[in-house]
Amino acid sequence: MAKIKAEYIWIDGHQPTSKLRSKTKIIDGPATALEDIPEWGFDGSSTMQAEGKNSDCMLKPVCFVPDPIREGDDILVMNEVRNADGTIHKSNMRATLSELADKYSDHEPWFGIEQEYTFFVGRSPLGWPDGGYPAPQGPFYCGVGADEVFGREIVEDHMDACVRAGIGLSGINAEVMPGQWEFQVGPLGALEVADQLWLSRWLLYRIAEDYGVNATLHPKPVKGDWNGAGAHTNFSTKSMRENGGMKVIEDACEKLGKKHDEHIAIYGAHNEERLTGLHETCSIHDFRYGVSDRGASIRIPMATANDGYGYLEDRRPAANMDPYQVCASLISTVCA
Repeated sequence: MAKIKAEYIWIDGHQPTSKLRSKTKIIDGPATALEDIPEWGFDGSSTMQAEGKNSDCMLKPVCFVPDPIREGDDILVMNEVRNADGTIHKSNMRATLSELADKYSDHEPWFGIEQEYTFFVGRSPLGWPDGGYPAPQGPFYCGVGADEVFGREIVEDHMDACVRAGIGLSGINAEVMPGQWEFQVGPLGALEVADQLWLSRWLLYRIAEDYGVNATLHPKPVKGDWNGAGAHTNFSTKSMRENGGMKVIEDACEKLGKKHDEHIAIYGAHNEERLTGLHETCSIHDFRYGVSDRGASIRIPMATANDGYGYLEDRRPAANMDPYQVCASLISTVCA
């Protein structure tokens, strides 16, 4: 039996923002089902998930995709973290989403997540002059030309890798601040979109390594008059997507407004630096929704308003949000 390389990927216990970790296991291949991929362990005391005197944690595979970097039959494996006895680890947010997705499966929730990020070289965004600033933002969004976009070769490699891995990428674009980009995952079900967003983040970091560049998800990577970085989350249920769905969407917005503070609490660390009421955001202290309003907490897209059904866009999540928690909070607030 041929041997293959399986890259086990998981989310650590780092606070306030979890980080990705991974390591490689050589297993018998090819892997055609989850049952072919063994559970594994790791030192939780090195990932802020255990104490040294009782440090073993379990990696439980939950999905896998072809490894677009190593290629062949090699795979990337997304894992849940479990305690040594197999029970849910306190850092494991996927388990909660799995329960909610099953409980409200008849609502058929769909998600599309717009992941913004910023390339850095050392302490400066990619393409910025040493110790200085580029021209004011304006020409960079969806720009073209070496004086307006920076890092396109990394972005293209990442897009190709995601497509080869079977990740449900639906697009990319250069963002408002130079050195800042976005990719979109979905529309997909809750677990699928969250698993695939984490895998696509891992691929972004790993591919940028080869260029000597790092990608940050900090929601306000550069202070001052520059756009922050978000993870706008598009959400719909079956009834929102059917005739008369506009009323369901408006009712959902009212529900979300009543739980604004609860959502903000898990929508990403340092989000108050981004949600100021400027740069296409609503203030973190306010909640409002509106059609085509990019300064609102929730934007109802133009096409949705015109058709009378569709989806809403939650513009509050920060780029560094945990998609397991964001998807779970939207389902629990809107579907309950």
